Amino acid sequence: MAEVEKVAEGANKIHCTNCGSELQYKPGTSVLDCQYCGTQNEIAASDVVIEEKDLNEHLRKEAAKTGSDVVETLECNSCGAINPFEATNVGKECLFCGGHLLVKDAIKIDQIKPQALIPFQLAHRKAIAEYSTWLKSRWFAPNDLKNMQNLPDKLRGIYMPYWTFDAQTETDYTGERGVTRVEQESYTVTVDGKSETRQRSKTVTDWYYAAGHVSHFFDDELVLANKAVPELISKKLRPWDLSALVPFDHDYLRGFVVESYAIGLEEGFSTAKERIEDQIRGLVRSDIGGNKQRIHSMDVDWNELTFKHILLPMYVSAYQFKGKTYRFLINGQTGEVQGERPYSFWKIAGLVIAILAVIAVVFLIAQM
Repeated sequence: MAEVEKVAEGANKIHCTNCGSELQYKPGTSVLDCQYCGTQNEIAASDVVIEEKDLNEHLRKEAAKTGSDVVETLECNSCGAINPFEATNVGKECLFCGGHLLVKDAIKIDQIKPQALIPFQLAHRKAIAEYSTWLKSRWFAPNDLKNMQNLPDKLRGIYMPYWTFDAQTETDYTGERGVTRVEQESYTVTVDGKSETRQRSKTVTDWYYAAGHVSHFFDDELVLANKAVPELISKKLRPWDLSALVPFDHDYLRGFVVESYAIGLEEGFSTAKERIEDQIRGLVRSDIGGNKQRIHSMDVDWNELTFKHILLPMYVSAYQFKGKTYRFLINGQTGEVQGERPYSFWKIAGLVIAILAVIAVVFLIAQM
């Protein structure tokens, strides 16, 4: 059975020996920090080596296991997010869409233990500043949206689950290489009732059979294992510096939320495989050469398939406007801000009216 571990907010709290307050991880450092008296505890350096795990072996284990009650979660019926379970709450809001969650709906699921994580580098106050700057720059945003910059509790630090996949691919292909050339052709036009023969250039493509072999190693193909965060937004948070990964340690989680994965290992690899195959098509086209390419067949041999389950740091906020949820994400490593936003009809209408008024004034002046 796969390794499992409960990674929920508030688990195994450590308290300050000086004042008794809860210690939390201080972003950008390797210490646990007391928010009240400033006491700091150094997080012990780990000698654990972050290793790739055999994908096929784990898929076989996943298929054979009967289940184990380990991680308690709450799945949001609105957006599909797997929220961490907190037994102290009778009800709570989904971290990703604001939807209502009930403890009675909690379930227990197996989770493969994260092997590594990138610790938060961006402090919460800095994230709030970046968030406020982003909100202020949104033209035509409703006033209610911009007022959210004054609600720091709406921005939560979350470790988001990801899969990374490695693969050595060997691809045999067949196709055609298109080589373009320019040739002259004659055509007839009628000028003043008379026919004239003229010349013009046209581009012609000659096609030649092509076949070959492409070998390539794909390293750390990254797949988000969360269903609630739009893929387009999460991709814009890249790049992540995966060289900053450290072995999984609960101390880096203190003060933050850990999202359980909703996209399993097999589904995650299916997504990675599609992306890798798209990249292989690009490699094949490059290998075919010429000005144009046609790919008729690709026979991909997949070798050395490995994976890692990792956690990446994000600040997340959700805003509901007229029944629709808008999400905002901040890369907790780099500070990159991305999000969705609604538009204020009245602000846009006001601008249009103002522009029309200016045009009308200019027109009247021109008529004087």
